[in-house]
Amino acid sequence: MIIHLATDHAGFEHKQAVAQWLLHEGFTAIDHGAYEYDESDDFPDFIALAAAAVSKNPQSECAIIFGGSGQGEAMVANRFPYVRATVLYAQSDEIVTLSREHNNANVLSIGARFLSVDVTKRQVWEWLQLHTQLEERHQRRIQKLDDITNQLHS
Repeated sequence: MIIHLATDHAGFEHKQAVAQWLLHEGFTAIDHGAYEYDESDDFPDFIALAAAAVSKNPQSECAIIFGGSGQGEAMVANRFPYVRATVLYAQSDEIVTLSREHNNANVLSIGARFLSVDVTKRQVWEWLQLHTQLEERHQRRIQKLDDITNQLHS
């Protein structure tokens, strides 16, 4: 699995730590920036690159994106077809599990101001290990999301 990473200045430290850790764990990670801490950067510039990559291969690639709250970053990511971004800004195995089991989320947006780097790594690990086996009702709902996307882009 290819994991795309992106952040703004508020999540920079988290992205750097998670990127290094993912590589150490044997994952393939592609870093879409920010590449240096710049308090005046704009998160859409970086998040859009990661989301576009996932949009092209939504079944086999995913992204972990970072920001202060993760909210704006998820909003950017969810504008791309077939991207299903969920926000995590509190330590919660339930949020992580439900994001995959009910929504087959392929982007995890981390609120770095609310999570330590260690908690972030643990939650990312849990998220990546979940293999989605969607119930029919969840698959039906995801299909409806995809249908809306197809209508908007046709």
